[in-house]
Amino acid sequence: MGPIKGFKRRRKTADKKVVDQSVLPPPSTIVPSLGYQPQPLDWWDEFSKRISGPLSQSKGSKNFESVFRISRKTFNYICSLVKEDLMARQSNYTDINGRPLSLNDQVAVALRRLSSGESLSIIGDTFGMNQSTVSQITWRFVEAMEARGLHHLSWPSNEAEMEAIKSKLEKIRGLPNCCGAIDITHVVMTLPTIDPSNHVWFDREKNYSMLLQAVVDPEMRFRDVIVGWPGSLSDAIVLRSSGLFKLSEEGKRLSGKKLNISEGTEIREYIIGDAGFPLLPWLLTPYQGKGLSDLQIEFNKRHAATRMVVQMALARLKEMWRIIHGVMWMPDRNRLPRIILVCCLLHNILIDLEDEVLDDMSLSHHHDIGYCRQYCESSDQAALVIRDKLSLYLTEKLPP
Repeated sequence: MGPIKGFKRRRKTADKKVVDQSVLPPPSTIVPSLGYQPQPLDWWDEFSKRISGPLSQSKGSKNFESVFRISRKTFNYICSLVKEDLMARQSNYTDINGRPLSLNDQVAVALRRLSSGESLSIIGDTFGMNQSTVSQITWRFVEAMEARGLHHLSWPSNEAEMEAIKSKLEKIRGLPNCCGAIDITHVVMTLPTIDPSNHVWFDREKNYSMLLQAVVDPEMRFRDVIVGWPGSLSDAIVLRSSGLFKLSEEGKRLSGKKLNISEGTEIREYIIGDAGFPLLPWLLTPYQGKGLSDLQIEFNKRHAATRMVVQMALARLKEMWRIIHGVMWMPDRNRLPRIILVCCLLHNILIDLEDEVLDDMSLSHHHDIGYCRQYCESSDQAALVIRDKLSLYLTEKLPP
């Protein structure tokens, strides 16, 4: 299958994001006092009794959040998203005792599989069902999320939304007119070495891997992703193969308000990325090499501090949805891109619903442990001038 096309902790009492009404459950499921109608009180009480094995003996085995790593509010919302698709087709999914699995049961199984990264057999043993049932339920959930959840991952749709993003990014370390940060991470796999067709997945660090390229906003929300390219490809090649590159080069993206930084000098909208990407008028990378001037060093510091939002977003994605963390054993390479995409959707849903679980998560920026930074020597001449003028503007006009 081909590729599929905030820095600080959130304050609880201020600057709350208003969730678009289109992403909420139907009005019949909303109650004024709670926002979401809770599931029947006995569902979790009953489901938690089925948990067995090491999880049942853990300290938080009876606590919903410790098992699924999301709040009940978010769980209920996800159930409302996928209900139509999961319940549209009659299924014979049952546990080992022949008891039919409800919508909540199925969503719980799929979320545990995605968030824990545990094997099908472990999930099956834990929740009392065979591993083929776990596999089928998880895949049906992935398909349903693709069909119903894509509105949670989109490029800013209007000028006001983009201006809000630019304002928040500028507050980090002063980069004006910046619309996001881009980075690439590896999802490591174990593949048979005897199959010659697998060689394309063999990357520079001698792992088999699949690449995820992502652009994020200041709240660590994914705004553009491409996933499915082999790990053997460079960051620059993946970028140039993406829809983001085509749209930006054609002036159909990052084409909003320009910023006048000096007489006769305008800075267009841009995103920032590390040295593995080419320097382009709409993608500014840090200065490279030794003997950098104070002006260049200062730009790099501001650039690195702002770029950390994408590093933290990818680290959180892998930490929260552990099915793509570590090494995946013999994955279906046709389905894996879709699983990664759904993990990105779930990541965004937690942000959009301001899930309280996020408050307790650490903010690491190490998302590609064991991988060395790549370097791209490609530089657009116009972009060289833009970066120099922006660096001078930052030094002269803004405090460090």
